[in-house]
Amino acid sequence: MNLSWNEFERTDMRVGTILEVNDFPEARKPAYQLTIDFGSEIGIRKSSAQITKRYQKEDLLNRQIVAVVNFPKKQIGKFMSECLVLGAVGEEGDVILLAPDFKIENGLRIG
Repeated sequence: MNLSWNEFERTDMRVGTILEVNDFPEARKPAYQLTIDFGSEIGIRKSSAQITKRYQKEDLLNRQIVAVVNFPKKQIGKFMSECLVLGAVGEEGDVILLAPDFKIENGLRIG
């Protein structure tokens, strides 16, 4: 099923920097709770990410990532996820985060 260009343009993907990483023991699948800075226009958002196979908490701090910021919020247990962190999903279900090659301004739109 193909998307129209107008449908794609409605997806708001932005660059953000991970400020905080916490374990999420209540999640059904191993995950972290992330706090991400998307700059002054969007602000700080939280997300749950199943990225524990490839990433340690300390490796994620201050790392830039790409996320969709205009999906509806999603309740995951007692945690409210406010954006969707993007990554490539391997055959084993391990996720490799999408990120810019160079440090750039938080909040820049992906196009």
